[in-house]
Amino acid sequence: MEPEHIDVTAETGLPRGPGTHQDCRGVASVLSRVGDKWSVLVIMLLRDGPRRFNELKRMINGISQRMLTLTLRGLERDGLVTRTVFPTIPPRVDYELTDLGRGLAVPVMALGEWAFAHLPEIEGARNDFDARNAEG
Repeated sequence: MEPEHIDVTAETGLPRGPGTHQDCRGVASVLSRVGDKWSVLVIMLLRDGPRRFNELKRMINGISQRMLTLTLRGLERDGLVTRTVFPTIPPRVDYELTDLGRGLAVPVMALGEWAFAHLPEIEGARNDFDARNAEG
């Protein structure tokens, strides 16, 4: 089997053909956006309604202004967040989830709740792994 071999057997029930590889790349790019920690936090904070930039920055411990800007731009580019500028002095800018973003908030919240509920087990497993591997 060559590295570029992408045909999948019919027994797996997965699609066959040349489009499969490209589809995987597309899905991977979406998952990398919605799977990074800052995007997840922004989506979770925006699920309750629009927020201003500085409000988000205060609520997300440890995020720099540049990283928040990049995260919001990426979410806006992907159609998950809208940016509304109000003509006040100084200008007021609100960020809000789109319908697409609100749909994503549901599995993001479920994943966050799962991680919170299982954090002690995961930390225990990490400690056990590190202890086993430090001995050898």
